[in-house]
Amino acid sequence: MDIRQFGMPIAGIGPENWIVAAIACVVTFAAIHGALMLLRRRMARLVDSGQADKPAAELLGATLARTSNLAVVLISVLVGLSLLDLPPPWHQRVQILWFIVLGLQVTLYIDRAVSIGTRRYFRQHSADESAPDTVANTLIGWAVKTVLWAIFALAVLSNLGINITTFVASLGIGGIAVALAAQNILGDLFASLAIAIDKPFEVGDAIAVAGVSGSVEHVGLKTTRIRADSGEQIVISNADLLKNVVRNYKRMSTRRVQLSFRINPATPAALAAVIPAAIREIVEAQDEVRFDRVHLKGLSPEAIEFELVFFMLTSAYGTFMDTQQAVLLAVMEKFDQLGVDTGTPAHHVMLERQPRAVDDAPPRNELAEFKGRTHGSR
Repeated sequence: MDIRQFGMPIAGIGPENWIVAAIACVVTFAAIHGALMLLRRRMARLVDSGQADKPAAELLGATLARTSNLAVVLISVLVGLSLLDLPPPWHQRVQILWFIVLGLQVTLYIDRAVSIGTRRYFRQHSADESAPDTVANTLIGWAVKTVLWAIFALAVLSNLGINITTFVASLGIGGIAVALAAQNILGDLFASLAIAIDKPFEVGDAIAVAGVSGSVEHVGLKTTRIRADSGEQIVISNADLLKNVVRNYKRMSTRRVQLSFRINPATPAALAAVIPAAIREIVEAQDEVRFDRVHLKGLSPEAIEFELVFFMLTSAYGTFMDTQQAVLLAVMEKFDQLGVDTGTPAHHVMLERQPRAVDDAPPRNELAEFKGRTHGSR
């Protein structure tokens, strides 16, 4: 029985060889599929029992889940074809197929590992691990995957016998032309990448930049959207954003508060000496406050000035305003109890008129004289 009776394009191979190759394909597929299932179950048991590093085991299990069934089938077929004595042209084609299939599967593994690894890294270094993916995760993952698949595509073209040197050079020249034509867009893109890596702020942070104060709603590839305190949405390009000073209020751990009190300069020294201790007692009675100092700062004919400095141990703006209000009201009440006058002294202005000399004649009213002469002539 000749295999050529079945219309096979490759001659010279007996049916028994094809049967062996088919059996090898089936066995290889079953072995690979079974090994993958056992390895994934083993990783799951190790994670549940705590015998293995949980992040690493979960990463390995999730990466193995990216195994393509088509790739497993093709690998099984290639194993069977490798057992046959193929002619040189077909043998070379099988070798190329080996590279493509294995390279594709390895690239899929790395792609999945990059997605899971970057997402886990940025969530671990974020204040809220349940938060959605940040712009840093999206940009870095996208950049790594782009480079990965570009390398795989060039490697496949090279194995197919295509000269990629000219192709890469053409891509370089074209990339320079595109970069010059879209330099503003690329500037915003690199600015967004800088925001992703350096992280001067993240979504949800309260910031103030370029006269705008609000919370960050979205950081995109070109623009950042800020919900202003007045309610409207402000859209700023990433490049312009990084050119200005950004104040991140969410990362402020403490808030320094400085207040001044001016009292009447006629206040007796004994009464003025009591004021610092009274103000300190008021501040120390407040919650989430660290007292720093209170001193007599200045003495002038207009007022006696005291300066108070304390620190809020929270960055919440509402708590700061409530505490400042409580301190001011308590100081006003304390001044009333002590009889401290906070009014400014009255100023008396005296106006002195210079006496007029006797010889000085009053100024003549020429218009009145003219009218008098006119009426007299009638």
